[in-house]
Amino acid sequence: MKRILITGGAGFIGSSLADELQKNSANQIVLVDNLLTGKEKNIPHKENVMFIKADVNEYGAMEKIMLRTKFDYVFHYAAVVGVQRTLDNPIMVLQDIDGIKNILELSRETGVQRVFFSSSSEVYGEPVNTPQHEETTPLNSRLPYAVVKNLGESFCRAYHQAFGLDYTIFRFFNTYGEKQSDDFVISKFIRAALEDKDITIYGDGSQSRTFCYIEDNVEFTRKILEENLCINEVVNVGNDHQYSIAELADMIVRVTNSTSKIVYLPPLKEGDMTRRQPDISKMRSIIKRDLLPLEEGLARILKSWKAPQAKPEYELS
Repeated sequence: MKRILITGGAGFIGSSLADELQKNSANQIVLVDNLLTGKEKNIPHKENVMFIKADVNEYGAMEKIMLRTKFDYVFHYAAVVGVQRTLDNPIMVLQDIDGIKNILELSRETGVQRVFFSSSSEVYGEPVNTPQHEETTPLNSRLPYAVVKNLGESFCRAYHQAFGLDYTIFRFFNTYGEKQSDDFVISKFIRAALEDKDITIYGDGSQSRTFCYIEDNVEFTRKILEENLCINEVVNVGNDHQYSIAELADMIVRVTNSTSKIVYLPPLKEGDMTRRQPDISKMRSIIKRDLLPLEEGLARILKSWKAPQAKPEYELS
């Protein structure tokens, strides 16, 4: 039996990981979330999944949870997310440092075997080179969100060096899927297209991104856990096929048969990098299959959103 804690467990990626891990009845999973952006409706209702509403930034609350259940593995996914939200709330973002320290200190004290930390492609900042490689690409972002993620990575390394606490750092590149909220570009564009509303793009739309379907993300993560891979390593998690934001908008208008117009707004003052593309050599060597093409992923989202039984399952804000 593996006892697994997922912080941010009511969020998009955290709850999707729980969906994947609960398929193994030997996994006993506890999800913790303060529901700031997470949704209770995301949580799997399974016998081997328990949800606790708590704030990971509060040491006392996490101490009770982690002393009561001596976890084998911890996935620390709790964080303030979303470009605009993190730009608007820099102090709230910096408070996530407390959560990182709480998780690592309590993991050390309670005998956790490995902590999996959700970092972000944001740590790379404006790319010096592409594809962005885990070891050779400089980390040059000064945005609070990216700084906190970079600091979290440093904490993981320090706790391993000082106390022998193993870690794996995931640098997530844009992950999308059925549960994702409208704070993020794909779900935002799809929602607008389905309602035949204008799709708004900051800047000229030439900025490029890559998009990783959620099932690719969580299958890879499960393999890392089950096969004891990437111990004390950093690994990019994403797709490496680039699309401009304008191309993404055009594709979504086409696949939804929408009459939406694409409207260009002034560029964001900060936070909208020109390019982002991961080197996913490590990921490809482990997942050992082709990643889902973007258009197929969009079709899956549309099928799920349009299915009558899916409407009450996820709350889209």
